[in-house]
Amino acid sequence: MDETRGAAPLAPLLAVPLATALSAGLIVLLKPLLQRYALARPNARSSHKVPTPQGGGIAIVGAALGAAALLAAFLGMGLHGTEGAALALAVLVLAGVGAVDDIRPLPASLRLVVQAGAVAAVVATVQGHILPEGWAWLERPTALVAGLWFVNLVNFMDGLDWMTVAEFVPLTAFLALLGAAGGYAPEATLVAGALLGGLIGFAPFNRPVARLFMGDVGSLPVGLILAWLLFRLAAEGGLTAALILPLYPVADATLTLLWRMRRGEKVWQAHRSHFYQVATVNGFSLMGVVTRVFAVQGALAGLALITLLWPSWPVTLLGLVLAAGLVGWLLRLFATPRPQIMKGANR
Repeated sequence: MDETRGAAPLAPLLAVPLATALSAGLIVLLKPLLQRYALARPNARSSHKVPTPQGGGIAIVGAALGAAALLAAFLGMGLHGTEGAALALAVLVLAGVGAVDDIRPLPASLRLVVQAGAVAAVVATVQGHILPEGWAWLERPTALVAGLWFVNLVNFMDGLDWMTVAEFVPLTAFLALLGAAGGYAPEATLVAGALLGGLIGFAPFNRPVARLFMGDVGSLPVGLILAWLLFRLAAEGGLTAALILPLYPVADATLTLLWRMRRGEKVWQAHRSHFYQVATVNGFSLMGVVTRVFAVQGALAGLALITLLWPSWPVTLLGLVLAAGLVGWLLRLFATPRPQIMKGANR
């Protein structure tokens, strides 16, 4: 075991509390500025009723990058060559574009071009391969499309207080613990722990009813970091686990997009058609929605672990089927009006 691999168990133990403190501290310092310059006013996509400051994601991203950089130097860890520089630069570019968009909305075409460039930089430099050698020509274009979609779906799924926390705290906690046990690359473990800490530090301020939203300055770069973490997991032999871990947000966002396209809607416009948003109309409380999402994401992490511990095709198939069934059950539950609401409507 080399020195870097030996430092892996320490990485999340140090990164999580450090990034948590940095994230919460940055929010306290920046909130007056966000209150003045980055108010989110209710629109067609909103679940809130009053103007609320957004942009708290700058603290998540700043804390994650800061904690990862500090601890990488302290523990003698670092990303391979240009990979780390490309990831950090792409994250900062997306954060910058998101910050501008939070204050003064940018054209959708411009946002998409910048996002594609940021994802392409990461895809071009990321270490490892998922597909067999004969299919290598297909891997990078597929990763580019998947990465671009993942960046946007994380943004789309950030439409309810604590939703991003419920979706991605279990995922990042799983990756940090996996790395602490020696089952994940040390550098990726460090980044996962730092992002986990950033999300935890943000959580008290986004607790329903939220006093602060993440905004595009956070959701876009967080989506890119998560996409990179999942690619690295897949490249290390955990493809099934990488597919299972984000399955709820991927399924919700993808099915919603497809149905909106089928209905001929302008998919780039604000809306409230996601399953988790429809659930609040169908009688679920906000906490009822995010609690169920958190529980399902935790269960998906358990299924992902099983596929890593017993890597055989029957276990892989069973894990995928159970994960799809669990997510399908939750989507159906959210889409179904609660009986007491229907009873009240008939009175």
